[in-house]
This record gives sequence, structure tokens and C-alpha cells, in this order.
Amino acid sequence: MNINHKSALGFIFVTLLIDVIGIGIIIPVIPDLIKELTGEGLSEAAQYSGWLTFAYAIMQFFFSPILGGLSDRYGRRPVLLISLLGLGFDYIFSAFASTIGWLFVGRILAGVSGASFTTATAYIADISTPEKRAQNFGLVGVAFGVGFIIGPVIGGIAGNWGPRVPFMVAACFTLLNVLYGYFFVPESLSEENRRTFDWKRANPIGSLLHLKKYPVVAGLVVSMFLFFIAGHAVQSNWTFFTEYRFGWDNEIVGYSLGFVGLMIAIVQGGLIRLIIPKIGQKWAVYIGLALNGFGLLLFAFATHGWMMFAILMPYALGGIAGPALQGITSAQVPATEQGELQGAMTSLMSVTSIIGPPLMNNLFWYFTDTGAPIELPGAPFLAGAVMVAVSVYFSVQTLRKYEE
Repeated sequence: MNINHKSALGFIFVTLLIDVIGIGIIIPVIPDLIKELTGEGLSEAAQYSGWLTFAYAIMQFFFSPILGGLSDRYGRRPVLLISLLGLGFDYIFSAFASTIGWLFVGRILAGVSGASFTTATAYIADISTPEKRAQNFGLVGVAFGVGFIIGPVIGGIAGNWGPRVPFMVAACFTLLNVLYGYFFVPESLSEENRRTFDWKRANPIGSLLHLKKYPVVAGLVVSMFLFFIAGHAVQSNWTFFTEYRFGWDNEIVGYSLGFVGLMIAIVQGGLIRLIIPKIGQKWAVYIGLALNGFGLLLFAFATHGWMMFAILMPYALGGIAGPALQGITSAQVPATEQGELQGAMTSLMSVTSIIGPPLMNNLFWYFTDTGAPIELPGAPFLAGAVMVAVSVYFSVQTLRKYEE
């Protein structure tokens, strides 16, 4: 199979970008839609949001290894297109949800088909040389960054016409992405690198246990587990925290998330290509995690809206840890098992999304509810900072003997 690697990277980047734009569009309006469907206040809406993410994540936990295994058997392209199609229908379903129960049904269906990032990272592994993998995995971060510049801003503005409008806009972006992928994205997995589908290895527990074959990967699982849970302090609470603490509306939240995206794009699109080759993947993990934890600590005690923008700079720079971790783990696994590895990593992320959003959203609810022992809306950020500190410890223990 002959494909131009630079062109293929460009194709998959655009696919990821459009996917992230769709996700970003709905974020600013989720609290308002939940409040509309439940008649509850902001603190209670945060609880519902955590359980909605839980419903999505638990389905993704069970189904992402299956889709990862299928992509190792049949190729990345068909699995990617099916995942995007499922996500597009979820946005339409959610836009017309008449009760909170139907919103949960939509999230469950999205979790079943949600493997676009699993397949995209396996795609990048297929077409990357070992020395370029960490830098090319940074494209996922760039797609997140640019997508979060565009998506939340569109969502914040579209939300002025009601909390359901952004879901329809997101559906349009995602279904257009299906057409783009169908006509322009080539297959990346050659016939000789495909393997037989095995149900024993396509279950989430089996795919994670299979990582024991690779000591470095297995050792980093604990570190990544804590790192991913800590990330939900920001991902699951940003909209709720900023509305509660600073009184931000949908539009300002959208612009703030756009700034988040800009910072991520600068780090993932440019700085990692300078930093990681100079300091190595191991030190990129250590420094990135330390900056991430420091940023979370500062978020917890921010007293003015402008502080959130300032703190985002060191926090976003901590993003060098993600591609470095992906580069290290991917380098340990043969070409025939990259889809399975990425499926296992998605299962790991799904486990953290099962735990993280309910944990962080309920921490926010507990410390902002009328009966709270102390008003502390930054409690999720504090919990995340502690988790990242422990993650640093496990990373150091695992990578102490790792040779790049």
C-alpha cells in the first residue's frame, strides 16, 4: 500500500479537526439544556452532566476495544466513518430530546459508536516512523486546539438562539466530516499488517490485561489513569465553575474555550516539535505533568476571570506530556497491534471518564450546594492537582530505566 505520509497526515488532521469542532460547539450550552430539561439549578445541572458523561464513557469502555480490533482486521477508514456517522446522529437525537432521559439515550448511542479518536491515533501510528510518532501524535492536540478555538465560539454564539441550536450545527459539521472522510481519507493499514479479529482480546479488560506484555506501557497505565481523571477537573467543570464564580454567559464561556484551544494549538502544533526533540520524551512527561498540576492548583484559587486566561498558559504547556506518553507507549508495540493498543488506551480513558466526571461534578455540587460545609467551587481542581502529583511519582518510577 503506497500512500503519501504527509498528505495522509493532512487528511486525518482535517477529519479530527471537524470532529473536535462538533464537540466544542455543544460545550457552552450543555448546562442550559440540562437546566431546561430538568428545571434544576446550576449545581444540580453539574451532577446531571457528570452522569451523562458517565453513560457515554461506560459504553465507550466496552465498545472501543471491539472497534479497535475491527480496525486492525478491516482497516481504519471504515471504522472511522461509522464512528463519525454515529456521532452525527447523536447530535440530532440530542437536539430534539424532550426529556433528560432521552438525552441519556443519545449519549449511550454515541458511546457505542464513539471510536473516532481511537481509530485516528492508530491511523497516525500506521503512517509514522518511530522517531516521528510523538510529534505526529501532537497533531491530535493541534486538532483539539484549533477545534476548540472554532467550536466553542460558534456554540456560544449559536446558543443565543437557544441551547438546542448548537447541537444541530454540530450535526451538520459531523455529517459533512463523514462525506469528507469517504471521498478524501485513504486507508492507512496495509494488508500484511492486519490481524484476525479475536473476541477474547476485544473486550476492555482483556485489551488492558494484554498490555502486561509490555512493561513500560503497563507501568505508565497508572500514571495515565490519574492524569486523565485529573483532566476532568477542567473538562467537566469549566462551564459550571466559570458561570458560578464569575457569572460568565454562554458567549464568554465560548470565547474562553476558544482561548483554551489557541493555547493547546500553540503547544501541540509548534512547541512540542521544538521541546520534545531537545529534552526527550521522558523529561517531556515529567515537566508536562508538573506544569499541568501547577495549573490546576492555580485554577482552584482564581478570584477574577482574567486569572483563568493567565493560568491557561502554564497549564496548556503541560500538554507536552500527552504526545510524549503516546510516543513512548506506541514505540513498545508492533505494527500489527497498534489498533488494539489505541483501543486499550481509549478503554483506559473511558474508565477515567466513568469515574472523573461524576467525581469532579459531584465535588463541585457538594461544595457549592446550599448545605455545603464550606464554599469551595475550586475543589475539583484541588483534587486534580493531587492526582497529577501522584501521577508524576508513578511516571518517574516507570521511566527510570527507560532508554529512548
